Amino acid sequence: MSKYQYEQLMFPGKTLSPDALNLLVLELREVAASCFQQVPVYQALSGKQAELDKAVMCLARNEDGKLMGFCSALLLPVEGHGNVLHLGLTCVHPDSRGQNLTHHLTSKLLLNFIIKKSLFKETWISNCACVLSSLGNVAMYFEKLYPSPYGVKAPSQKHINIAHAIDAHHRESIAINEKATFNVDKFVFEGSVGGTVFEKDSEDERFHHRDNALTEYYQDLLRFERGDEALQIGKVSILTFPKYLMRKGVVRMKALLPKPRKAPNYAN
Repeated sequence: MSKYQYEQLMFPGKTLSPDALNLLVLELREVAASCFQQVPVYQALSGKQAELDKAVMCLARNEDGKLMGFCSALLLPVEGHGNVLHLGLTCVHPDSRGQNLTHHLTSKLLLNFIIKKSLFKETWISNCACVLSSLGNVAMYFEKLYPSPYGVKAPSQKHINIAHAIDAHHRESIAINEKATFNVDKFVFEGSVGGTVFEKDSEDERFHHRDNALTEYYQDLLRFERGDEALQIGKVSILTFPKYLMRKGVVRMKALLPKPRKAPNYAN
């Protein structure tokens, strides 16, 4: 039996009382404070009604009812294409790390959303990040994803339309710097996270994906010294889950293989 109790919230800004909503935001910020030096004021963490109205969340509480982790996504309206599910933010308290809680929160949120909102159709998703492990996990999980070494080689017109809509209308919700330049060829926001709590060092192995090929792909895509982050656009459906398990199994098998030994260097 899981040591965590999971709670699903669909559009809490519309369903919770003001007092319950204020308490929720305080709990979210407390967990976020354990993950960031400074809590970013965006999405559900902002406490803004407009953000909470379009939020989709999965919460994990311990046996005492304390919030130990959360995954918060957003529904972004895109003209001509309906709603896009932006994967948003996942935070896990340090005391609960190493227990695969990030994966459980994300998968439970997605499955609940699909069952309730898009059981018989595909849902377009987006993700914007510079964390190599996050980009790699999204590349493994979702289908028709761009940019990704496992997804489509070039974006479709729908990929491009969604990306342009995010660039033009949803920067504030996603915490994309208003001065960042969107490179539509690479789906990269150039200079978006420089000097912010989101900025990462490309060589910091704590943020690398366990699949070296994925780490290297996104290292090559982004210029970390400039503060770049990648915008990923793809699809998810009820059929995505078994396909993901197959890809995950392949990555685990690769991780068990012995790494090639470097040739000795006899140069003086």
